[in-house]
Amino acid sequence: MFKVAVIRLLILLGCSMFGFSVHSAVILQYHHVSEDTPAITSVTPAQFSEQMQYLADNDFVVTPLSQVVDAIKSEQELPAKTVVITFDDGYQSIAKTAHPILKEYGFPYTVFVSVEPIKARYRGMMSWDDLIGLSREGAEIANHSWGHEHLIRQLEGESQDQWLARIEENILNTEEEISKATGQSHKMLAYPYGEYNQAIESMLSQHGFIGLGQQSGAAGPYSPLTALPRFPVAGVYAELPSLKVKLHSLNMPVLSQTHSDPELKMGQWRPELRVTLDMSDIYPHQMMCFIQGQGAKKPLWLSANEFSIRAEFDLPAGRSRYNCTAPSKSRSGYYWFSQPWVRAKDDGTWIKE
Repeated sequence: MFKVAVIRLLILLGCSMFGFSVHSAVILQYHHVSEDTPAITSVTPAQFSEQMQYLADNDFVVTPLSQVVDAIKSEQELPAKTVVITFDDGYQSIAKTAHPILKEYGFPYTVFVSVEPIKARYRGMMSWDDLIGLSREGAEIANHSWGHEHLIRQLEGESQDQWLARIEENILNTEEEISKATGQSHKMLAYPYGEYNQAIESMLSQHGFIGLGQQSGAAGPYSPLTALPRFPVAGVYAELPSLKVKLHSLNMPVLSQTHSDPELKMGQWRPELRVTLDMSDIYPHQMMCFIQGQGAKKPLWLSANEFSIRAEFDLPAGRSRYNCTAPSKSRSGYYWFSQPWVRAKDDGTWIKE
């Protein structure tokens, strides 16, 4: 942790010394582009077209996800206003509706797919032929697990070691299947439901994978490569005015944090999170946090650059987040940080989804 903190600090200091700024990549997460699918996971074709027009009109640099990952890994500067477009699950509306719009603008994108729905020919899902066609036109096809499982959940009677071995096999088999079908193997996993834990992160690192969640925020040199943030775009979050704010968000300069494992241990339903920041471009009094379901909460500053945030009430079973934002002193946009949480019910079982 100390080594990571030092590297991140040197990145910022080095850029500042030479008059550069540390730029961020805003990764957008879509599912359906349709008027006939659940609103909570959909944008309409008109909304999607409007969003892509906004990107084109305002000089955003739409970049393949793999290139952004490579830049973060190699500590290379990202262009200002970098945006990545991703789709989860591989629905037919991506090929039928989204792809023609993206092709019109010349925007690259990534589709995260699970193998089982393709093999079973689930209704509304793309086939391998569809995905191969998109890949030939430049789309990146990447890993979303074999059957879109809740990866952190152990089966009844399954030990910790058995669970992790099963998930490891799941991810590696999915990657192999995608590679056989499309010739692509980017080793990029989008966690189904945005659920992961430190054991999965460690396993991914051992195999050279990166991981993407569903927690909000801009990605950049301060982001863990096994938990890159994305902004979900659907439902109430699909309106352009609110999306504009996210498109201009900045990578929160997190030097270190406690309790980064999203999976909460039994009964620890009010996790305290301590975050240490580089405060060069942030005023502490302008930092505001939000606890999902509990509203806005001012952070407690423990020192000049470390704050603490904790829920007032138990987080509900399922998924929750702590979000913290602060405006930049020197440029337009908000620094944005999100810590996801996931917990079982009080009896140790999981909610059904």
